Amino acid sequence: MVRRVLAGVLVVVGLLSVGAAATAAPVRALSWGTCDGLSDPRLRCATVSVPLDYAKPHGRRIDITLSRLPAADPALRRGVLLMTSGGPGNAGVPLPGQYGQVLDQRVLDRYDLVGFDIRFLERSTPVSCGQPAEEPGGYWVRVHGHGTLAEHANEAKEYARDCVRHAGWALPHATTANVARDMDTIRAALGETRVSYLGGSYAGLVGEVYATLFPHRVDRMVLDSANDADRVWRPFEVERTAAMERTFEAFTAYVAANPAYGLGATPAEVTAALRGLLARAPVTAGGQAFTHGELGYLMLLAEVQEQLWPVAAVNLAAIAAGAAPPVPVPLRPTTSSGAAGVPADNHTAVNMMFRCGDGAWPRQLAAYAHDLDFYGSRYPNYGPANANITPCAFWPATKDTIAPLAGRKPVLLTAALHDAIVPIANARAVQRAMPGSRLVTIDARYHAPFPYAGNVCLNGAVTDYLATGVLPAQDVGCMG
Repeated sequence: MVRRVLAGVLVVVGLLSVGAAATAAPVRALSWGTCDGLSDPRLRCATVSVPLDYAKPHGRRIDITLSRLPAADPALRRGVLLMTSGGPGNAGVPLPGQYGQVLDQRVLDRYDLVGFDIRFLERSTPVSCGQPAEEPGGYWVRVHGHGTLAEHANEAKEYARDCVRHAGWALPHATTANVARDMDTIRAALGETRVSYLGGSYAGLVGEVYATLFPHRVDRMVLDSANDADRVWRPFEVERTAAMERTFEAFTAYVAANPAYGLGATPAEVTAALRGLLARAPVTAGGQAFTHGELGYLMLLAEVQEQLWPVAAVNLAAIAAGAAPPVPVPLRPTTSSGAAGVPADNHTAVNMMFRCGDGAWPRQLAAYAHDLDFYGSRYPNYGPANANITPCAFWPATKDTIAPLAGRKPVLLTAALHDAIVPIANARAVQRAMPGSRLVTIDARYHAPFPYAGNVCLNGAVTDYLATGVLPAQDVGCMG
C-alpha cells in the first residue's frame, strides 16, 4: 500500500489520429487462465498483444498482462472497471484482488475489475536499464549537496546511456499516451464498447490521457490525486516542492512534540538531526549500512500520508541511534508474486522511461543550476532533490508527448487538500480542463486518498457515482 500510496490543435489532432489506431490494430482473442502468485481463486489472467508503435499497427508487438475479477452479480453487471497502479512503475495486475477487498458491494456487483501492468513493467514485456538493483523507492534521484551538480550530471548521463544500450528499442514507445492506447486495445479485446476507470496518482494521469484520446470510450471515471497532464513532468516536480516542504515542517513539529523519539525538542532541532543523519550516510545501524537514498526514502514516507509519520519517525530515530529500524519497510520495489523473468531494476527503469519520455526536459546544465539556486534557497529540505538534474536531461527525444488535456467527458476527481506528492492544485487544474467534472476533497495529508478508511463522505461519493453514474451536484468537501 505504501508504494501504491508520480501544444495546440494540430498536436491534439495528430495524437487523436494515432490514438484511433489502437482500435484499428489487430486484436486477438483473449485466453484466460490462472494468475500465478495471486491468491484469490476468482481471478483470471490473460495477455493482450499490442503494437509496440501504434503508428505501425502491423509491426512489432508486445504483450500486456491483465487480470479480471468478475462482477459479483451478473444481473447487475454494467461492464468493466479498468485499473492500473501509480508510480509510474507499480504493478497493476494485483489490483483487482486488492480492490475486491475494499470496494463497496454495489461496485463489486456491477463491474468486472480488470487490472493491468503498463507496458514494459513486470508481466507486460519487462525491460531493464542494465542496473544491478532498484533505486530506493523505485525512482532515480540525487540530492544536490550530497555531491556536485557536475558529478550528478555525469551519473545521470551514464544511466541514460545504459538505458539506451539495454532498452533503446523500447524508449521511444514508453509514453503515457501509449499506455492509453494500450487501454483501448484492452477494451476492444474485452469486447466492451466503453469502459469505466479507477486510477490514482500516475494512474490518474493515464485516465486523463485516455479521456483526451478516447472520450467516446469512457463510461464512468474516477481520478484520485491525478497529476495535471499539462504540467508533467519537470514543471510538476519542481512546483510540488513547496507542498513537500510544508509537510516536512509539519512532520518535524510532530516529532518534536513527541520527545520519546529522541530527535529533538523543537522542529529546528529535529531538522538538524535529520540533516545530520543524511550527511553521515552511509549509516550503519543494526548491522545494515543505510545509504543516503535509503534514508531519504524513509523521510519521504512522511510526505505520503500523515498516518506514516510514526513509522518514519521511529525508524529514523532508531537508525540515528545505531539500532535496526523496528518497523520493517521495503526500501526498494519488489516484484509481484508470480511475475517471472523481471529484471533486477525493472521498476526504476520503467519510472524513468515514462517520466523522461512524456515531455521535454531541460538539456543545459545552467537550467538546473538556476533551479537549484531558486528552489534550494527557498525550500532547503526538498529543493536540492526536486530541482536537481536527472537522466531525463540526456534522454533520447520522443515525438509522442502528452496531448494537451481536453475535457470532453466529465469525471469524478478525488484529492486530499494537503497532499504533498501531488498537490491539490493538480486536481483543480484537471477539473478546469474537464468542464462539468466534480471534485471531492478530504481535509488530510494523504496521497491518493480513495478509499480512505472510515470516511463515509469520500468513499460514499465515489461509490454512489460508480453505482449510479450520477456526479455530485457540486464539489464536496470532506473532513479527515
